[in-house]
Amino acid sequence: MADRTTYLLVDGENIDATLGVSVLGRRPEPQERPRWNTLLEYTEAVWDQPVKGLFFLAVAGELPASFVQALLAMGYRPVPLRGEGKVVDIAIQRTAEALLERDADVMLVSHDNDFTPQMEALAQDEGRRLGVVGFGEFMAGGLRQVDGVEFFDLEYDVSAFKSRLPRVRVIEIDEFDPLEFI
Repeated sequence: MADRTTYLLVDGENIDATLGVSVLGRRPEPQERPRWNTLLEYTEAVWDQPVKGLFFLAVAGELPASFVQALLAMGYRPVPLRGEGKVVDIAIQRTAEALLERDADVMLVSHDNDFTPQMEALAQDEGRRLGVVGFGEFMAGGLRQVDGVEFFDLEYDVSAFKSRLPRVRVIEIDEFDPLEFI
């Protein structure tokens, strides 16, 4: 499988919004945001193949040059977008649809149900691996129901954060550690 590529499609807005609104209850500080380089490395390691990271971001004014430069330095291809509507969602949907014609695997980084039709279409290819990365407790129900999708938690599986987040989630009894609560 080493000749296959994984396309890592990052919906940065969705992850940032979920982290801020649903996990932290406030705008995340820079040091509280995911280490995007860790996500890229994790994706390459977990599926043991090269990864092409596409980081989609909406740009209202000027290009966020320092962030774009950081993404480039990490190995991502930034996709800055402007226009009417949910430009990031539109671009990710179009990219997923274009990947139907490629012999490649896809890892989506988002919780958004808007991508369910594209993920379902990609899942029709039994030889294609599909993954979704995010916070498990906030994953859209439609994404959860796509056949064959592997789910990866951005904090617990990927270890993309420098410190533990204040999350409330259902814990499998085999994973329960009382020392986390006392």
